[in-house]
Amino acid sequence: MSPEETMVIAGAGLAGAKAAETLRTEGFGGRIVLVGDEPVRPYERPPLSKAYLRGEDDFDAAAVHDADFYAKHDIELRTSTTVTALHPGDSEVELDGGEQVRYERLLLATGASPRRLPIAGADLPGVYTLRNLGDAASIRAAATGGGPIVVIGAGWIGAEVAASTRQLGAEVTMVDLVDVPLERVLGPKVGAVYRDLHRNHGVNLRLGVGIESLSGTERVEEVHLADGSTLPATTVIVGVGVAPRVDLAAAAGLDIDNGVRTNQYLGTSAPQIYAAGDIANAWHPFHETWIRLEHWSSALNQGPVAAKNMLGISTPYDKVPYFFSDQYDLGMEYRGWAPGYEQVVFRGDPASGEFIAFWLGDGVVRAAMNANVWDQGDALEALLLARATPDPAALADPDTDLAALVDAGRPA
Repeated sequence: MSPEETMVIAGAGLAGAKAAETLRTEGFGGRIVLVGDEPVRPYERPPLSKAYLRGEDDFDAAAVHDADFYAKHDIELRTSTTVTALHPGDSEVELDGGEQVRYERLLLATGASPRRLPIAGADLPGVYTLRNLGDAASIRAAATGGGPIVVIGAGWIGAEVAASTRQLGAEVTMVDLVDVPLERVLGPKVGAVYRDLHRNHGVNLRLGVGIESLSGTERVEEVHLADGSTLPATTVIVGVGVAPRVDLAAAAGLDIDNGVRTNQYLGTSAPQIYAAGDIANAWHPFHETWIRLEHWSSALNQGPVAAKNMLGISTPYDKVPYFFSDQYDLGMEYRGWAPGYEQVVFRGDPASGEFIAFWLGDGVVRAAMNANVWDQGDALEALLLARATPDPAALADPDTDLAALVDAGRPA
């Protein structure tokens, strides 16, 4: 590509930062404009609910690159700046303040915004969502004050925030309509492991009940549940999911369907425009469906793939879906895609805190999760990619080598 060409990246999170890095490592010598609405350089978000929230890591530990990286690589990092409009017909973006920036290729990596509760009292002081550094700092201060804290939502953010605030010594209650934490993704059997984990660490669980309203005078003081009971709260943290930030793309006429729809090369319906990270609903060639993941791994891996395709290096995004979570002393990695399954098989005793869980659909291993077992990741990924159909008893048997099950079910 010509050194006069310009690449614009809308969104200075992990996906955008890794895309900018990849453009340079792949030899692009033109202009790179990386636009982010936060006042700091790009950082990773998983620490916000873990080590950064607990005060164990500082900003530099969460930052994607060292402070001098962008200047050293001639990347124009525009912090505290927002892309306000896309003009695909003119190959331009508009920034707040009216500046127009012309591009040869554009990457949309605008991320997601936390969902708000549509109930009375949701805008009271002391009610937080978790998406940025300021949110994490506010929650840390509240937790070190002791609480009581009510976490609304027992998904990944809710469960991790409940764990971190409890580790900071706060009195914590977690509320959700589900019967066990993480039920929507992991199902009732594995979710029960997290129910017991949180309960054993002193979290008060109010599951299977909804929220009616929040109340207080100058700040939040009470959480009113649908069963008529009331919880005291000096702080409420809302973790009920996120919505992809697709307003720019929608206004520009791009195809929107649970995010910005892309092909396997992360190209959108508009020529020269790509999408990566939380907003990308990307066609996955292995799973043969569109998948949008709101996890660190999609930002980390899709940014570089989008950058290569922006440079004309044809590269499909075919990574096995992956995410991780650390809560208390239980660390886990989840691989695969199992929106529908019929059976869960455990290898090891979940009560011990060291086990592997497998999700099977039509006899095929669709997903696997290793919990405090750190030497089986490659074997688990191989099982998924092989579409293996091993005997469930062999999966459950710790004396059976997982690598020996990879060929199970393959045609001769």
